[in-house]
Amino acid sequence: MRRLILTHLIILLSLTALGQSLNTIYFLPGQGSDERIFDSLNFDPSFKLEHIKYPTPEKGTNLKQYAKIISTQIDTGENFILVGVSFGGMISSELIEILNPEKVLIISSAKNRTELPFRYKFQKSIPLYKIMPGKVLLFGAKLLQPIVEPDRDYDKETFKSMLGDKDPKYMKRTIDMIITWERMSNSDNIVHIHGDNDHTLPIRKVNPNYIIPQGSHMMTLTRAEEISQILNKEIEGMKE
Repeated sequence: MRRLILTHLIILLSLTALGQSLNTIYFLPGQGSDERIFDSLNFDPSFKLEHIKYPTPEKGTNLKQYAKIISTQIDTGENFILVGVSFGGMISSELIEILNPEKVLIISSAKNRTELPFRYKFQKSIPLYKIMPGKVLLFGAKLLQPIVEPDRDYDKETFKSMLGDKDPKYMKRTIDMIITWERMSNSDNIVHIHGDNDHTLPIRKVNPNYIIPQGSHMMTLTRAEEISQILNKEIEGMKE
């Protein structure tokens, strides 16, 4: 009888350990992209991969409030890691204050508003974007995309499709979130990967942990092999 109880205990402990060994990676795309931005990344198959979906926020929602809405998509009953690109990295910087991720990795992003370029600060003081319809802002983003990020030609149709799928209301309200973002500091538990040829969030304003030479704002897709190496290095050993 004692041996049977001991056997059951060993099995129970083994199952518990097995359950803990699986970390989940949650991916948060950029404002004008979706889960396809992560398509070329490679991870250890022992990780479970989940993609965050962005609902159209209510008018006046700020980034901190939006992060709280996004947090409902994350299972906090298990170990998890956040990987955010651009706008997704900004949300991740807010989520780290709400949840308890094992690690946060952001790509082509900003950890707080001090890392945003001058044009965002200017638009906060003179918010001309507020009088523009969402459709106009979305059209402007489509028009500027090939100019601001020329290496999107690497997979032009994917980039066009991701941006083209966006709801104009979503675009206008998320633009407002970035421009009015109030965060001035950030957690030390954030690993920042940035390209030195990022025209959207220029590197001169940010303080990254890793710099990708000639990496653009689109490099999660266009330089996936290098990005994957860094991500896997950072999460190595997190599998218990």
